[in-house]
Amino acid sequence: MKVKTYELKVDVGIGIDIKDITPLINEIVKDSGISEGIITISVIGSTGSITTIEYEPGVVEDLKRAINRLAPPDEEYMHELAWHDGNGHSHVQAAILGPSESFSIKDGRVILGTWQQIVTINHDVRAKTRKIAVTIIGI
Repeated sequence: MKVKTYELKVDVGIGIDIKDITPLINEIVKDSGISEGIITISVIGSTGSITTIEYEPGVVEDLKRAINRLAPPDEEYMHELAWHDGNGHSHVQAAILGPSESFSIKDGRVILGTWQQIVTINHDVRAKTRKIAVTIIGI
């Protein structure tokens, strides 16, 4: 059994900014030498999230709209009243989607559907370089 840990850095624009990280994840799995196991991908920070979608412009726009309906930027948030940083909705949006996902690895590949890609999302009102922790456990 092997355990490998990696850290990615992904530049993201002002939220909601969605980036396909599937190619980066595939490279990490290949580099790890692990053929069967589990991979966990976690964004570091309270205004980022990880999920899967079909990464095409229509679905990306649909997801942005859905996220904004769940936690609209123009609502009043207690976080904003305390900190005045304009990103109360960013924290709520990220919490709803969640910071991490796990996937199975078989034959040295992450098991994903044909139209399924792994994405990271910046919900913050500032552009960032997001750190993403990746841990692979397997043989």
